[in-house]
Amino acid sequence: MNQDLSKNTETTQTDNEKVNFYNSLTSEVGSTGKIEVARDRASEPVIRSWCDAMSESNPLYINQDFANDSKYGGIIAPPAMLQVWTMSGLHLGSQFQRDTKDSPSAGVYQLLDEAGFTGVVATNATYHYDEVIKPGDLISASQKLLDISEEKTTAIGIGHFVTTETIYSDDSGKKVGSMEFRVLKFRPGTGKKNEQNTQKPPRPKPASNSSTDWFWDACNNKELRIQSCTECANLQHPPAVRCLSCGSISLDSVAATGKGTLHSWTIAHYPQVPAFEYPLIVGLVELEEGVRLVSNITDVEAEALEIGMPLELHWLNVDDEFTLHQFKPIQNENQSKEFENNETDDSSGQTFDSDQNNSETETVNTEASKLNPDNIQIGDELPVSPVPITTLLIVSTALATRDYQDVHHDPKAAQSKGMPDIFMNILTSAGIVSRWVNDWAGHEIDWDSIELRLGAPNYPGDTMTLSGSISDKTEQGNQTSLEISFFGKNDRGVHVSGNAKIRLAKSIKED
Repeated sequence: MNQDLSKNTETTQTDNEKVNFYNSLTSEVGSTGKIEVARDRASEPVIRSWCDAMSESNPLYINQDFANDSKYGGIIAPPAMLQVWTMSGLHLGSQFQRDTKDSPSAGVYQLLDEAGFTGVVATNATYHYDEVIKPGDLISASQKLLDISEEKTTAIGIGHFVTTETIYSDDSGKKVGSMEFRVLKFRPGTGKKNEQNTQKPPRPKPASNSSTDWFWDACNNKELRIQSCTECANLQHPPAVRCLSCGSISLDSVAATGKGTLHSWTIAHYPQVPAFEYPLIVGLVELEEGVRLVSNITDVEAEALEIGMPLELHWLNVDDEFTLHQFKPIQNENQSKEFENNETDDSSGQTFDSDQNNSETETVNTEASKLNPDNIQIGDELPVSPVPITTLLIVSTALATRDYQDVHHDPKAAQSKGMPDIFMNILTSAGIVSRWVNDWAGHEIDWDSIELRLGAPNYPGDTMTLSGSISDKTEQGNQTSLEISFFGKNDRGVHVSGNAKIRLAKSIKED
């Protein structure tokens, strides 16, 4: 009895320590730090370096003649550079530390570091763009500490999510944009992927009987079949002993195309069966033939799911005797082929050539500015874009975004903080997505906002494939507002997903 009481007391003390630590973390939530003024004004060389690293070729950013003739009257900075101007810069010999008296988040980071939460990775960012930034503007930032989560267990480690909001202004005090930023501070080596692997039990097989054996036998042959009535031609699923329309027992089956749309879905978190991966997405799929069936939805993050999303069939070989139907988002084959046919760069497979960013030799692609908003419809898909992830890309874009965190250029430092290799920073993810949208929408684009959610990191050797579609369209005077839902996927999963909001007009020039 005394031994049990001792254990309970010890547990209580541990819980109390966690509570006290969390209370110390959250004591500054809601506070605003000191206004930080950029060390340098926005400049064309910094803009050009960013464009070179991102392979961004929009002439508004790099071509003086084109920009002078635009409604802006000169070069503007890419909106995705909003955060770049007030980055701390390089501090050789030591990691830069903000004064905890001037920055509430800096104080939180220090407490977390001292408690062993030394790993850091950005997870979410939402940027709102109010005004364009031009060379000569001096940008300042005011940060507010919004939220600190309780201790969470994630795939890369146990830690706390820290959320901040930063307001950016120019030297006249006018707001130019804002950013809501979320990072995970975690203990290296404590993630789910670091736990000892145990062999999973076999996946349970669906119940089968004399009325459904034929369906599962067809699945084992990688054929999806739908029960049909030979009397009234009614199609039905799940299989039954008689037609649910006319009552006939004369039943057969027809082969399904394997194409359909997502009618609804649910996400299973608990209770967890060891044979499955969680969260588990279970969808109700409406097949082209008009019937619906329940199936797992794979190859997509939950945040990217949408009612009506086009799906296609694929198969999971559970074992030598059982094959299960699953569905994944379908890509527009025509757009994919068009994209492939339009590739004009070198044999590396990269879609964009940074050499084209030299304005002295560049011929501006005016065709890119002729996208007609009237021809754009909700559901239209953007061209699929594969982006090879190289060490050069990760390092050069980190430098161009003035992010000198060692995890983006030093493999040993990244490994010491729980990552297998250097990885792409979130500012680069925002830049690449913005470039992709710019290349599709053309030079007449005005940016409202971009929201990003990070998942699987991008490491050297990966290929991230961007895809997306128009999720909303509204008319506002002579402008068309579009919302683009997107995600970029590598072999381990979805690296980035989110929404981009832009505006298109008939002409970028002043009347």
